[in-house]
Amino acid sequence: MLPVIGWYYLMSQVVGRDSALEGISQMLSLLPGRCGNLLRVAFYVRVLERCESTVTICFGTILSKVGARFGSHAYIGPYCQLGLVTIGCDTLLGPGVQIPSGPNTHSFDRLDIPIRMQSGASQRVTIGDDCWLGANSVVMADIGNQSILGAGSVVTKPLPERTISAGVPARVIKTRQ
Repeated sequence: MLPVIGWYYLMSQVVGRDSALEGISQMLSLLPGRCGNLLRVAFYVRVLERCESTVTICFGTILSKVGARFGSHAYIGPYCQLGLVTIGCDTLLGPGVQIPSGPNTHSFDRLDIPIRMQSGASQRVTIGDDCWLGANSVVMADIGNQSILGAGSVVTKPLPERTISAGVPARVIKTRQ
């Protein structure tokens, strides 16, 4: 792991910490199985703002922000894409979950400048403790503790704790007692 960490720190001086993280993350995401998970976690424990050693980060998952935080026993399923996010303890992310850095990662107000060149505003998205996010969900707002999000849902507004939500946009279906 030492050569990968050295490469990350060298690249972060050239392209910035987030860009270096994304590149190394793409490389590490290709390592399969338990060994791949152990190597990913060993790297992320050293470079992310917070990453507990009990986290599982599955094959194909890409991270783009060093400010990401992962609580103990969090499970990040295969092929997730995560930005500036806090994942609570004992939270499960199904395969293909996307959590970009909030809803305003790109501006599009000006017509005289291409969208790709307009600055956006990163915003931390927080997923509470003991949550379950279904496969292929897109989350752009906070989700409270002990909540469940149905597969394929799109979260555009914060969801309260202890709720079951689903849909596009996601809405509360019922509360958990």
